[in-house]
Amino acid sequence: MDWVAQTLRQYPEIAILAALAIGLGVGPLKLGKFSLGNVTAVLLAGVLIGQLHIPISPSVKAVFFLMFLFATGYDVGPQFVRGLKRDGLPQVLFAGVLCLAVLLSTYVAASLAGYHAGLAAGLLSGAATSSGVLGVATDTINGLGLPSDRAKAWTDAMLVAYAVTYLFGTAGSAWFLAFIGPRLLGVDLVQECKDYERRLGGLKAQAGGLGADAKVAFRAYTIASDSKFVGQRFSDLEETLAEPGIPAFVDAVRRGGHIVTPDPDGPIEGGDVLAIVAAREALLRGEADLGAEVDDRELLASPLEIVDIVITNKIVAGKTLQQIDATHDHEGPGVVLRKLIRQGHEMPFTLGTTVDRGDVLQVIGATRDVERAIEVLGYADRFGGRTGAVFVGLGILAGVVVGAFSILVRGVPLSLTTSAGAFVAGLLSGYLRAVNRTFGRIPESTLWAFNNMGLMIFIAVVGISTGPGFLNGLKEAGMSLFLWGMFVTVMPLIVAILAGKYVFKFHPGVLLGACAGARTTTAALGAIQDVAQSNVPALGYTITYAVGNILLILWGVVIVLMLR
Repeated sequence: MDWVAQTLRQYPEIAILAALAIGLGVGPLKLGKFSLGNVTAVLLAGVLIGQLHIPISPSVKAVFFLMFLFATGYDVGPQFVRGLKRDGLPQVLFAGVLCLAVLLSTYVAASLAGYHAGLAAGLLSGAATSSGVLGVATDTINGLGLPSDRAKAWTDAMLVAYAVTYLFGTAGSAWFLAFIGPRLLGVDLVQECKDYERRLGGLKAQAGGLGADAKVAFRAYTIASDSKFVGQRFSDLEETLAEPGIPAFVDAVRRGGHIVTPDPDGPIEGGDVLAIVAAREALLRGEADLGAEVDDRELLASPLEIVDIVITNKIVAGKTLQQIDATHDHEGPGVVLRKLIRQGHEMPFTLGTTVDRGDVLQVIGATRDVERAIEVLGYADRFGGRTGAVFVGLGILAGVVVGAFSILVRGVPLSLTTSAGAFVAGLLSGYLRAVNRTFGRIPESTLWAFNNMGLMIFIAVVGISTGPGFLNGLKEAGMSLFLWGMFVTVMPLIVAILAGKYVFKFHPGVLLGACAGARTTTAALGAIQDVAQSNVPALGYTITYAVGNILLILWGVVIVLMLR
């Protein structure tokens, strides 16, 4: 053990990697439906290794935490700005109510229990499952001008409170929203979501369902001379074969031995061989009028392309899918929508779904039609794994530099702090990227690495650094800390559910999804959707998730100042 301790003290990077390996290996393991989760597991692994008194430069955790905050801001920026618009304002206000209830519940619990600012910040971070609170609260405590031993005691206690309360914060909120929430609302959640889907015309992208392209066929037919379509326009045929949400289009025509691109307003002639993309059911119904199906390999060689199109066109933003389809019937999207992706989450959609800048529409169609759709909608995200590294570096640098500036107010230095500066820079960068996709690309995999690994390394270093004082702090805190954590987890959810029902009058499924979003608890969203047997709760998740991320991290500063 002496050799191990000396080696880790000499090479602290080994200790960090060991904490990551152990935590990420143990975190996903389940005992029944319970698991520690990666963040808590990495923290506990770091605390265990930290018993060997391994010194690590504070700059290491600072750099990775800044990466995490920038990535978080970049991820939620487009939805946060979208939420400030009129249609999203109720969800923004709702998220504010829930987050304010979290802050006040934490303050009440800390005041009654006699907790100092460090314990209160850890209580808020764990019970609200917002790991980012740890970093900004640490920065705030270090900026209070406290004696070094007191500042260290507070930050050590913060980690204790986080570890004790995080487990129920995650599992408890998921259980409460999925099982207790519908009872508080007095509804049959499954039936309510089915009725909501029926009113909207049926939601796509249901769990376990098939994408729209699985219902689409690409086939060739020889138009008989006595077909009812002879003399009609190609656009008339496309309109006849179109299904709700699945347009039909003639991709190419063989006429007189030559393959030509059809004119939508041109007439169909007997003997034409048409390559048609349409719903399978529509083609089966229309076979008698279309004529014989043929295997024309050359005609069907026109490739179908699947492309992610990011909405950047301000003319399209704010419209429903049906409005977009109607407005650009002959000049725009002759394609099939496979997925609607918002803030990294696949969303349910209908023809009445409103889209906005930053939303990603994954479409399938012939290359020429996909290109027309791109002109109408925005920007084709075809650049694989390339990252705008210069944009990322300058964005983080600008945020940190601005955050480092301070002004004196009655002799007290006030600043945005480097952590808040990086977060704000991420928000602005994410929004600018949504508006103009020609720069600042961060692929989903890279964003995941920044977001998750940045946080994990920060947590590992914090755990190792505070490990020696962790066990003593846990003994002092006792079972009462866990119980106060339950209070801070559950009380805001009760307030939010009642406010959502009686004040905001949200649909029950959307309301529970909004609660999960404002609390930034993805596990809770999954649990709600499992119980609801529907993706309807996801409709309330994205905007509230963006607002919740911002406010809960900000509360890390506020709770320290309230109890300083």
